[in-house]
Amino acid sequence: MSDDLTVGIYRLTKSFPKDEVYALTSQLRRAAYSVATNIVEGSSRSSQKDYLHFLYISRGSLNETRYFMHLAHRLGYLSEEKYAELDGQGDVVSRTLAGLIQAVEKEANPVARVAAKLTSFMFFSIGSAVCCL
Repeated sequence: MSDDLTVGIYRLTKSFPKDEVYALTSQLRRAAYSVATNIVEGSSRSSQKDYLHFLYISRGSLNETRYFMHLAHRLGYLSEEKYAELDGQGDVVSRTLAGLIQAVEKEANPVARVAAKLTSFMFFSIGSAVCCL
């Protein structure tokens, strides 16, 4: 899904003015491919916490992409039709990413609870040992 959005952006930015090559074109493309690359990188991490970190970055990149699409539309680089198409793809990616984040947060939450219990246990055990010395 984010791959489709990125491909669409690459195709459409070919028609942007040449003076935007190192500005809006580059920024829009970078933000778009960052959505997918952060999901991929996060999924290869060993902890859910790290995965979530990259998913949150991906969400930020998606929002950045959507702003640049909006700006390109306002500047007249994207027609109403193309903007609506890309924005629709952005909506799909956003909903999918939100669902993925929610699922990983649920998976990570039990780990956080176990870590909190372990930390509490260690704190109270050390506190009891010190108290009794």
